[in-house]
Amino acid sequence: MHPLLITLLTIGGVLGGTLGACSYLIYIERKLAAFIQDRVGPNRVGPFGLLQPIADGLKFLLKEDVIPAHVDKFLFILSPAISVFTTLLAFSVVPFGAASKDGIFPWIIAPQVDLGIVFIFAVSSLAVYGVILGGWASNNKYSALGSLRASAQVISYEIPLGMSVLGIALLGGTLNLEEVIKVQATGLAGWNFWYQPLACLIFFIAALAESNRLPFDLSECEQELIGGYHTEYGALKFALFFLAEYTHVITISFLTVILYFGGWHFPWFATAASNYAGAEFVKFGVLLFKVLSVIILIMFIRWTIPRFRFDQLMGLAWKVLIPLATANVVLTMVVREFDLNRWWLTVGSFVLFLTAGFLAIDPLGRSRATKRRRPAAAVPVAGGHHAH
Repeated sequence: MHPLLITLLTIGGVLGGTLGACSYLIYIERKLAAFIQDRVGPNRVGPFGLLQPIADGLKFLLKEDVIPAHVDKFLFILSPAISVFTTLLAFSVVPFGAASKDGIFPWIIAPQVDLGIVFIFAVSSLAVYGVILGGWASNNKYSALGSLRASAQVISYEIPLGMSVLGIALLGGTLNLEEVIKVQATGLAGWNFWYQPLACLIFFIAALAESNRLPFDLSECEQELIGGYHTEYGALKFALFFLAEYTHVITISFLTVILYFGGWHFPWFATAASNYAGAEFVKFGVLLFKVLSVIILIMFIRWTIPRFRFDQLMGLAWKVLIPLATANVVLTMVVREFDLNRWWLTVGSFVLFLTAGFLAIDPLGRSRATKRRRPAAAVPVAGGHHAH
């Protein structure tokens, strides 16, 4: 089969699978939210409500496409397109399984990209331009505040996000996602999570902030900004923003699994030496199962942890995650330089995590972030009364 045809088939499969997955992940999240909140959830359209995503998609298509008169029309239309395009482009270097032995089907759109991790970070960071342009073009103060928050948030959390992956590059010696999986599948060390647990936690938190998911959705929180950067959007343009967010969730779930949990690798039946009939599809299923587990965890976090204040959001990045990521990189460099046992990385990660926890709590047991200031002393005023 011609390589161009294989690439086009892979692109079509990834695009169709991603769009279908996003629609039914919304259904799963609505059901999960209903379970957590003791409700029923969608159950009217089709058996068990399984046709609800199709009904919602048709509703978006058939809604009137309203463009307010006070917006910048060109940028207003361009911004959701930028968000969707950049998030979908990141999938071009994500391996969805192990390449076949004959090399005919590579399970990846662009296998020649050796800097796959850097490419995904570079492309994903461009998605914030869609948010900023959407808020700016809306000519709305709430939308503008949401876009400003998004820009500050993404710039801040890109630093710990990138630094958390440096340990993987130092241990594996590669930035190619396929090679990262092979190192974990063929090496004696095993999955990177066992030696980089702190980096995995930092990566996961920073990736959640990059995708604007709760509890990091300060750019669109309805309690403060009505709807944030997409206040003025409706119909299909709003659906594109929603699609971009969910696609980003799928991307970070794939990256979390590939970088830290072995990708398609699983002991005994999905290894680099597995050559039984259908082994490639088994590895594909293992990868999807791991990714779905991470996505469900993200959904649980949304309905469990309350939203941060914006100052807490920025403080978490600059005062906690960046120092911890820097210390983890230094620890990894020391272990590599002196050829120490990798389990020292695990011990060091727990020590750094516990140290950060102790530094965040004062001797009275109260969190420094929530500790209130003492009230100011009363100031005497004329007539012998005091100001309260």
